[in-house]
Amino acid sequence: MPKRCDLCPRYCKVDRLAGEMGFCRAGALPEVSLVDLHHWEEPSISRSRGSGAVFFSRCNLRCVFCQNHEISQGGRGQKVSSEGLARSFLLLQERGAHNVNLVSPTHYSNRVASAIKMARDMGLVIPVVYNCNGYESLEALGYLDGLVDVYLPDLKYHSDVLALRYSSAPSYFAHATKAISEMSRQVGVPKFDHEGAIVSGLVVRHLVLPGCSHDSLEILKWFASHLPKGTYLSLMSQYYPAHKARAFPELARRLTQREYDEVLQAMSGLGIEDGYVQRLSSASSAYTPNFPHSNESVL
Repeated sequence: MPKRCDLCPRYCKVDRLAGEMGFCRAGALPEVSLVDLHHWEEPSISRSRGSGAVFFSRCNLRCVFCQNHEISQGGRGQKVSSEGLARSFLLLQERGAHNVNLVSPTHYSNRVASAIKMARDMGLVIPVVYNCNGYESLEALGYLDGLVDVYLPDLKYHSDVLALRYSSAPSYFAHATKAISEMSRQVGVPKFDHEGAIVSGLVVRHLVLPGCSHDSLEILKWFASHLPKGTYLSLMSQYYPAHKARAFPELARRLTQREYDEVLQAMSGLGIEDGYVQRLSSASSAYTPNFPHSNESVL
């Protein structure tokens, strides 16, 4: 743990070892809310046996529409050491997971790096997926260089106005694109095994929000012009008004097919050929995990 926290672009510089808390409200030890096989990720990540998801509590964003707000903002979870994390990775491997899928790990990235090293020494051989919101510091990514096999970041916003309004994230696009460029440098374009499961590479997610297709088009333009050909884009339509979204009139509805089709057409027009798209029926809480209460085991 750095003496003064620099694990995300907020650079709160708090001393978490001394009990100080920054924006994310995370302590020195990681908090985990669920460790389980997850079958609702991109096809190459979940495949037939599922992705070994480790859901971390707390977050360095405050998305008003967060579908996992119980853990990201409610803080539901249990503290675990780096060794405990490593053992959970091995347990997922024993259960047949195609990969270890670290969900929202940014604010614990240094501890996660230690856990990956321990797990590799203890026999972990499946790929490690770093599944994050994109609001990463280059310092945090430095801990992970050579340890993460697959980066799965969001690229949420082009507009700083939207990023501040919906996620309280200053300069989101500038920080996220720097981070994603570094992720691309580290792992390159996706590679797959004989079963079609991803083993390495970068997959960028973008969730299309209602009324924000213009912002999505700018995201796609950056993706097409700044990332290597063959980088995968996961264009998601799974938005539904969760958490505090109904307090924002423009977000108090689901995405329309016309809005999503507009972004799909732009994706094709920009020559983005590799990736994943969704049906609007994916916009359902049925795909959100049931997280244990704090007095229940996360395993």
